[in-house]
Amino acid sequence: MLQNEEHDPGSVCVSIHDVAPDTWAECEVLMQAVRAVADIPLTWLVIPHYRGSGRRSQALETTLERMLAHGHELALHGYTHIDDGAARAGPFSALLRTVYTEGEGEFAAIDEQDARRRIALGLEWFRERGWPVHGFVAPAWLIGPKAWQAVHTFPFLYTTTFAHFHLLERDRQVFSPSLVYAARNKGGRALSPMAASTTAYLLRCAPLVRLSLHPRDAHHPALVRHAQGLIARLLDSRMPLTKAAFARTYQ
Repeated sequence: MLQNEEHDPGSVCVSIHDVAPDTWAECEVLMQAVRAVADIPLTWLVIPHYRGSGRRSQALETTLERMLAHGHELALHGYTHIDDGAARAGPFSALLRTVYTEGEGEFAAIDEQDARRRIALGLEWFRERGWPVHGFVAPAWLIGPKAWQAVHTFPFLYTTTFAHFHLLERDRQVFSPSLVYAARNKGGRALSPMAASTTAYLLRCAPLVRLSLHPRDAHHPALVRHAQGLIARLLDSRMPLTKAAFARTYQ
């Protein structure tokens, strides 16, 4: 059934970011935490060569194969997750690319040719495993104007930034700020659950709510418990979908 903004209660997309061999133990913790609430389809944001490593994990690939068979989605989440682009002038850019993201904004400052090369390498990595790809999400949601041009040369259904879900085939965007935890420091761990709950409330009439879980969240039981409660509340009134399913059905 296609979504209708006037009558449909809306959708919720839960995603697990930064999926790679080095983070797989934490990703499994997050998966089990979600499944303890409900067995819903998740969107797994997979990094083919996390921090430049080509290491493979049979446990990861076997589980992701099983997830695909059960209606989950795998999305391309950059190629290395490392920001090695040229430095930009201005303190805000430096703060965003170094402190805020800890140097993870891989697509923040690269040119179109480099962005296309990295995306093509990532897609080839998926093809080698026989995994379909319908979406691309830049690491840290940072994507520069040249990288935007590159993304539009590939047949992705969607991409997402922090504030919007972008329907690429229709050149439309849906305002949907991601609910996310700031697990890196004590202040963020204290304040981000309140921010996530408040944002979810403010989006109560919106067509889409996104919850983005990261491996670091798994190290903090209070954040995991909050995420579980938030998912349970969202599922009271929303349909759980993968990002690709939302892109296909949203009208």
